[in-house]
Amino acid sequence: MKISKLLFGLMASAMIMTGTAAHADTLDDVQKNGVLRVAVPQDFPPFGSVNSDLKPQGLDIDVATLIAKKMGVKVELIPVSSANRISYLTTKKVDLVISSMGKNAEREKVIDFTAAYAPFFNGVFGPADLKVSSAADLAGKTIAVTRGSVEDLELSKIVPASATVKRYEDNNGTISSFLANQVQLVATGNVVAAAIIAKNPPKKPETKFLIKDSPCFIGLNKDEKKLQDKVNAILAESKKDGSLNTLTEKWLGLPLPAGL
Repeated sequence: MKISKLLFGLMASAMIMTGTAAHADTLDDVQKNGVLRVAVPQDFPPFGSVNSDLKPQGLDIDVATLIAKKMGVKVELIPVSSANRISYLTTKKVDLVISSMGKNAEREKVIDFTAAYAPFFNGVFGPADLKVSSAADLAGKTIAVTRGSVEDLELSKIVPASATVKRYEDNNGTISSFLANQVQLVATGNVVAAAIIAKNPPKKPETKFLIKDSPCFIGLNKDEKKLQDKVNAILAESKKDGSLNTLTEKWLGLPLPAGL
């Protein structure tokens, strides 16, 4: 009986040691191989798309490149869709997901997240000389919004009775009304605001206040604390040295929000 118990204990110890050894540390692998594999969007500008030369471009592509550079490794960009980006991560086809992804309770059951790296929000935008900082300041103003959108639903809850809300059937109509001075303000997403700036830089709208905030986070597999800490340190450094703000200005036309 004693011998059997001893053998059982040795076998159990061996299994634990084997299991520990089998658990690969992603950060160590990245540094050993010299390559960071990152899932990025390919059809969601300005976060990720392809240019006329079929090369990936966008905020997420530049953030992936920035992180790899600060790690001292090369970046391998792997195009994904919203539907398969998490499965690419959990099946170890990629090391990180940088794909305009929001954090929620359901996703947190499957993967982990770093700190936020980019703003993604619905808000009210307008010219710099128009003093608006809250819903109350919309009184007497005209605001364009896309009918049935998240910002339309949220704006309807807070807009003063004296405000005039003009609803358009799509984002193009909403943008055009602002550019044509048919409205004073526009309630939309920061991505659409970036499109306004791209179409007409002199009409650059600034963020007046947020309606609904859902920033973008970097996804990584569970139990990868070393990788998570490393990426978080790089993000903190990039926010401090201004390099992340430069990318946000480049692709979204807006500064990185304070406190992101």
